[in-house]
Amino acid sequence: MAIDDDVLTKLKPEPLDAIKGRVRDGDLLLCSADEPFSKLIRWATKSPWSHIALAYRWPALGRIMVFESVQHYGVRTVPLSTFVSRGATGKKPFPGKIILARHDDYAVKGGKEGSAAVKRLADFAVDRFGDPFAPGEILKIGARVVMGSLNRKMPKALGPGNAFICSEYVAKCYETAGIAIPWDGLGFIAPADFARDPKSRAIAQFKT
Repeated sequence: MAIDDDVLTKLKPEPLDAIKGRVRDGDLLLCSADEPFSKLIRWATKSPWSHIALAYRWPALGRIMVFESVQHYGVRTVPLSTFVSRGATGKKPFPGKIILARHDDYAVKGGKEGSAAVKRLADFAVDRFGDPFAPGEILKIGARVVMGSLNRKMPKALGPGNAFICSEYVAKCYETAGIAIPWDGLGFIAPADFARDPKSRAIAQFKT
């Protein structure tokens, strides 16, 4: 089905309380933001999508958590309520729009609470928490972004090691469940590649 760029204007924003009951483990959070690094991603991919993260329920705490990789902190988790209320730099309100999305293959491969696929995804995602973005890694990430904008193949030396941009992190998480997001192999896999996947579909838009 894919997610068209115009979903940001066609899908009516809803409050978090109206959406959280529909969130499933492994759902995608697609963002279109106006922060500096977000603008760079949007420019490089010629799309409105600047960030992507994963939603995951934490029943013991009664929270929905977000697994993400952000420029200043690296790989981390924050409550969904925090994620939709402020940007990666702490700016309030969130400087943009957020879509809840779902990939059909994840459901087919057992993306249900307690399933082996969900556990593999969670184990990989959590094991990456705290992986920092050292200055040298930031430069490598910037190089991947620029190379993508120039339609250049990414050299292996510039590939992600323990420092991912958001979409590389989510793609690696999905790989643990046997899901490969199609992309052109140029520069880096981007949030836009998730949106363009025919098996991705929009569920709701958060009111930010």
